[in-house]
Amino acid sequence: MKPPPLDYFRPETLADAVEALRLNPDHVPISGGQSLLPMLNLRVTGPAAVINLARLPELRTAVAGAGTVRIGAAITHAEIEDGKVPDPSRGMMPKVAAGIAYRAVRNFGTIGGAVALSDPAADWPACLMALATSALIVGPASERRMQMEALILGPYATALEPQEIITEFEIPTLGPDARWGWRKLARKQGAYADSIGAAVWPGNGAPPRIVFGANGDRPVLLTAVSSALSRRPDLAGAELRAVVMEEIHSFDPGADTYRLRCHVATVERAITQASAA
Repeated sequence: MKPPPLDYFRPETLADAVEALRLNPDHVPISGGQSLLPMLNLRVTGPAAVINLARLPELRTAVAGAGTVRIGAAITHAEIEDGKVPDPSRGMMPKVAAGIAYRAVRNFGTIGGAVALSDPAADWPACLMALATSALIVGPASERRMQMEALILGPYATALEPQEIITEFEIPTLGPDARWGWRKLARKQGAYADSIGAAVWPGNGAPPRIVFGANGDRPVLLTAVSSALSRRPDLAGAELRAVVMEEIHSFDPGADTYRLRCHVATVERAITQASAA
């Protein structure tokens, strides 16, 4: 199928893009286009125009600072996978990027586009939440910063206003004693996840961040599991599964037995991977 008729704009600067959205709130930003273009072709959505952000220089930066790395929203999955930008995660982000869809998709898809779409089965929202990431958001009147758990509201829903753009992500650099685990269950290579588990021990005595994703709603921090692991770092086996199952069930009470077991196994394996690192 072909998309409905629409206009196409490619602004030269971020200021031009923000102004275009201010004047035309029905226009839709596009970056890599790996999700929006299929939706346009299927006519699931039909905006009056799209505004291409992919080549804006302000969104294509990646800078390592004191204790953080700032990664522009238009950096592609492939650039993260290939190590072409600084890695604050000690290998976690390249690992996650390499498991997204197919290489052709990773060459064009962007980290900012994936977060802004807020597909509940997408990889980056769960990963970035586990890494305690904040997003820098620019609009017509001001800039603001939001943690991932506040930015992602639900399926295809974020706290972004219609005229706002995610410009970059600020990710704390993991310490030398940091550990992480990542597990994703998908029916086949390239498919969206059926379940995601992410576990990060940031180091320097900070408590672990355990994230459960692809639950049909949005990724969530498993605070009870994190607290249990802080008290008992050696928690494992049946005791760990019981804690994980109880909290996951509170977020996905309608899950059938098979789905619940998949979710518990995914999170448990992420924790086990981190514990063994």
